[in-house]
Amino acid sequence: MSEGRRGITVSDRTSATGKLFVVATPIGNLSDITVRAIETLKLVDLIAAEDTRTSSVLLKHYGISRPMVSFHSHSGSGRSGEIVRKILSGANVALITDAGTPGISDPGHALVRDAIESGVEVVPVPGASAFMTALSASGLRTDRFVFEGFLPSKKGRQTKLRSLSAESRTIIFYESPHRIEKTVNELQTFLGDRKCVVGRELTKIHESFYRGTLSQILKLIGESERRGEFVVIVEGAGN
Repeated sequence: MSEGRRGITVSDRTSATGKLFVVATPIGNLSDITVRAIETLKLVDLIAAEDTRTSSVLLKHYGISRPMVSFHSHSGSGRSGEIVRKILSGANVALITDAGTPGISDPGHALVRDAIESGVEVVPVPGASAFMTALSASGLRTDRFVFEGFLPSKKGRQTKLRSLSAESRTIIFYESPHRIEKTVNELQTFLGDRKCVVGRELTKIHESFYRGTLSQILKLIGESERRGEFVVIVEGAGN
């Protein structure tokens, strides 16, 4: 890869200090990966993956055979420190998540933070992101939006929903199959019956978009198969 593309060069591979490459991977369809991402994954010394079993499917598909180490929500600071020390010793490391862009509602942000605090150069290799994919096809306003990730499951949940009732920007959430109906119902209670778009199984064979008011969405979800991660997009107040 050329230096202009912020990839790995010959000098990088002999440098005293490596780099951390934050590499976006497909959210479903394995074809949704950039050439730069494939090149980077083939050239790094180590891949830090949220789930090595999940990532091995992608790597095998593209003929990538590099050492892997797991880095997930239960890894702790010890694993992060171990990876950072490898980089400081000259290893180039790629951080990937199960799907999408590392650090976006996943534990990768902790490794990025620790790397930066240790003086490691962090290089983003952009690509797929579930919430941006859903937003682009939502038809709701995209000039101003707020991404809230997953709502709190218990403590602080209602407080968060109340605080969002006056939010004028388009609001985006992630939600799991077993909580999607509860979440949409609560959004209607706290935000009113606003326009909403829900994306399911994005880029996969059973990709679906549900569009309407929150009350209409609630009915549609109740009649549908609940599988995969959901992206919920709600119009802002006053729009």
